[in-house]
Amino acid sequence: MHGPTIGCVIDIPDALIATQSKYNGAAGRAFVAALPGLADRFLGEWGLRRDGASMYGVCALVLPVVRASDGRRAALKLQAQDEETAGEPVALRVWGEAGAGAVGLLDHDPGTGTMLLERLDERRPLSEVADERAAVEVLAGLLARLTSVPAPDGLRRLGDVAERMLDGVARAVAGLADEEERRLLRDCAAAVREVAGEPGDRLLHWDLHYDNILAGRADEGRAHEWIALDPKPLAGDPGFDLMPALANRFDASAVRWRFDLMTEVLGLDRERARAWTLGRALQNGLWGVAEGEHRLPPDQVEIARQLLGRGE
Repeated sequence: MHGPTIGCVIDIPDALIATQSKYNGAAGRAFVAALPGLADRFLGEWGLRRDGASMYGVCALVLPVVRASDGRRAALKLQAQDEETAGEPVALRVWGEAGAGAVGLLDHDPGTGTMLLERLDERRPLSEVADERAAVEVLAGLLARLTSVPAPDGLRRLGDVAERMLDGVARAVAGLADEEERRLLRDCAAAVREVAGEPGDRLLHWDLHYDNILAGRADEGRAHEWIALDPKPLAGDPGFDLMPALANRFDASAVRWRFDLMTEVLGLDRERARAWTLGRALQNGLWGVAEGEHRLPPDQVEIARQLLGRGE
């Protein structure tokens, strides 16, 4: 569903309006209200014309565009700036220089966080690949390329994230209704404590699931490539990047083989990767409790149980 077209420029999806209001409150509503003006500004300043219907995620509106100077198809990404999104253009530049398989950054406005990106084929997400093992192999190979790159200075650091998580464990445990889940959260925290002193220095994507990988386009010379987009980058251990591939397209029977395949392709120490993946379960549990939930997400419970050796 879409909201009204504003100024004959953009159609703001109702779902984006709802998620921005839910997660960001007054700041999210202000961001949505500013979108028409922001789109007008960069369509003009960067010499762009609209070339299709708006696309959106939880935190961004993406307008397909064509650049007047050379006729190149591109994507204008308008998103609210926060701790997670601030490092995106930095990471895309670094990955671009390394040829690591991320979407190309064509332009960026530091003041607003607006980006002009390489156009990918939105009709071909990796999530549409029916062969589950083939999809996991693609994701693992792409993740190996991305995390082979050292993180530049100035990004969020996993060590700081882990410290904040561990500080919040006691409060979160007290908010859970189920004793088994309280124990599970404490055990996830214990695993993180074992590795927190060596948080790593690789450039992490943080959100590499199957819908954040699209096929490239023939007119970009990348028709046979799978390309990562929408990172929430931080510096840390690649094991912290495995959870999205376990939880997205969730299948309890696939947790172990997906985890094993990814650790093998990335060449990770399995126990360290296990600890940092439990760290993601901890992070998701802490967020849920902070939002008023009294139970852990069922998929996170099952993933944590299996990684702790408690699966059926």
